[in-house]
Amino acid sequence: MAKIKVTKNGPYLVSGSLPINEEKIEYDDFGVPRKTVVTKKYPQSESAALCRCGHSQNKPFCDGTHAKINFDGTETADVDEKYENEAEIINGPDLDLKDVPHLCAGLGFCHRGEGTWTSTENSDDPESKKVAVESACACAAGRLTAVDKKTGKNIEPKLEPSIGVLENGPLLVKGGIPVESAGGKTYEVRNRCTLCRCGESENKPFCDGSHQY
Repeated sequence: MAKIKVTKNGPYLVSGSLPINEEKIEYDDFGVPRKTVVTKKYPQSESAALCRCGHSQNKPFCDGTHAKINFDGTETADVDEKYENEAEIINGPDLDLKDVPHLCAGLGFCHRGEGTWTSTENSDDPESKKVAVESACACAAGRLTAVDKKTGKNIEPKLEPSIGVLENGPLLVKGGIPVESAGGKTYEVRNRCTLCRCGESENKPFCDGSHQY
């Protein structure tokens, strides 16, 4: 079974022949992040160890540096947290928006147009609705989720299981890949989440945008 195992003060152990790709952000005409695109595909293998401390000389792969620098990779995220229980609801005429702020990875996909929140509040306008859905679905961390007002169902992009290594950013975990803590418990399986690879997040193993600073 494909999964990502967080090791104690060490790397992420990936199993199950998951595709691992380098990705970069593609911007719109106003310089706002729009989506990510694959720039390189690594040879697929049954297993891999991905750097979590941010100091490997063989990124994105681990080279053992975490042991030399005494990396403290203590997990601080709540392994029992459920997205639906934590989400704030922003109401709009045609869409609602679920928002869990502390999951933010600071990637900026929500800044398109009026911003995902205002676009949701103006979702009776077709263009605003389109932008709200697209920008919420582009939120790689899964902080934001657009909700169809009529059906009450979450609007999620269809993502094949894979790991994106974002240029100067986190690991993009897509398609419902289980992430297991060093203690053996599995975090809530989600379609989209981001894992820290700079070693500085205050919400380990997840990214909190600390790589930007």
